[in-house]
Amino acid sequence: MTEPERRLPLDGATNFRDLGGYRGIDQRPLRWRRLFRSDHLAHLSDADRRALAQLGVRRAFDFRGVQERAAATYDLPGLQQHSLAIEPSVAQRMTDLVRSGVVLDEAHMTELMHELYVHLVDANADRYAEWFDHLLADDSPLVFHCTAGKDRTGIAAALLLAALGVPRPVIEQDFLLSNQHYRRPQIANPNAIPEEALAVLWGVRPSFLQTSLDAIETRLGGLEHYLGTRMKLTPAARERLAASYLEA
Repeated sequence: MTEPERRLPLDGATNFRDLGGYRGIDQRPLRWRRLFRSDHLAHLSDADRRALAQLGVRRAFDFRGVQERAAATYDLPGLQQHSLAIEPSVAQRMTDLVRSGVVLDEAHMTELMHELYVHLVDANADRYAEWFDHLLADDSPLVFHCTAGKDRTGIAAALLLAALGVPRPVIEQDFLLSNQHYRRPQIANPNAIPEEALAVLWGVRPSFLQTSLDAIETRLGGLEHYLGTRMKLTPAARERLAASYLEA
């Protein structure tokens, strides 16, 4: 049987894709057309809106910060929005460094991104735990996103796939798909940040995800402990999660 397309070509979102088909616990695949990850949804066309309605997407979980969300709002009929704000710490750190006279290069930006990926799984664990609460409360089709759908969203996807028993190489493969699909916006560069640094900012690298996973393993008690304590996923909750999002 031919599997559905993973990436859905929308006019106003380039990184909208399905998590279906990845094999988790007992080699059971994730259900198709149930879990979607994306960049933000503020620029959807009328055709995009119809496509989401046809998919039955009823919930959107938005990891953008408060100002990001206010600057690019969206309102889709029948779509219930939930804000799980994680502020864009890299943007502020970039601004601070430029103001202090630092010329950002690839090495600086890579370091900032590694800091972000530790920050996401540690300081923002409560936001991801809240998201898991929603996943357990209702298994209707949903989309989760941030601005680019690659960092905050990437960690959300990685944690969910890990909780469902998807192997780490597959989790990394899904994470890196943003490099193929996300179309970087054409925005002003008032600080003249070098292109090599911007390329790091707007992409993903294996070391970004590995930094998060290493922090979980070495600083936060290991993956199983992290999922159980920080994500509040008891064994019973893990079973319910699998029943909801994996094929029988």
